[in-house]
Amino acid sequence: MNPRFGFFVCVVSLVFLTGTPGPAKGQENSVRPGINRYYEKPDWDRWVRAFERPGREVYDRRHAIVAATGIHEGMDVADIGAGTGLFTRLFSSEVGSDGSVYAVDISDTFISNILHICAEEGITNVRGIVNTPYDAALPENSIDLAFISDTYHHFEYPEAMLASIHRALRDGGRLIIVDFRRRQGTSSRWVMGHVRADSDTVVKEVESAGFDYLGEMPLLRINYFMIFEKRPHQRKRIDNR
Repeated sequence: MNPRFGFFVCVVSLVFLTGTPGPAKGQENSVRPGINRYYEKPDWDRWVRAFERPGREVYDRRHAIVAATGIHEGMDVADIGAGTGLFTRLFSSEVGSDGSVYAVDISDTFISNILHICAEEGITNVRGIVNTPYDAALPENSIDLAFISDTYHHFEYPEAMLASIHRALRDGGRLIIVDFRRRQGTSSRWVMGHVRADSDTVVKEVESAGFDYLGEMPLLRINYFMIFEKRPHQRKRIDNR
């Protein structure tokens, strides 16, 4: 990682969902108003206990998930919806001193605590971004991989958010989405009531944002692990999705 970047927090204006104004003309409408209200003033310790506990699939399988991303030395990675920084910290060791990890979350409490922990642990390749529900707030062409774990269903404005992620990815960059399987008759009542879209819907939304779907890895049971690649501008679609 270039030392001029140092260790910093990039804070953009926060627009919390309960106070989000109505969409401007031509702006995307919210698909789940209020979905992120619990993160306006989150209790850090409560969410650490919720997110980093045995029995939560993405926690139990965290090392397998990191290995499956293909992240390696020197990459620039964004952990979007970083939460308590579980994957941020794991990615940090994988990309090494020549790479960087953006911890991105709409909660300034999450980001400030992630950076505090990183400072205590001597981690210097993590950058924090407090974003808005509309925009990941990442610099253009700044990352090789965007990682979203159990957060896609929290995208209140998926079209706008995906467009911002597309801009942030370099040519050939990949997007990995891990989220809950939503299947009538098999998914829990909580998933059916909380998670907006099934995996087929997610694929269609992400493809419409300029990504090619590369497939799903059979890594998880409750969640899926899907891989997308930023589509070159010159490539024309030949399928009928």
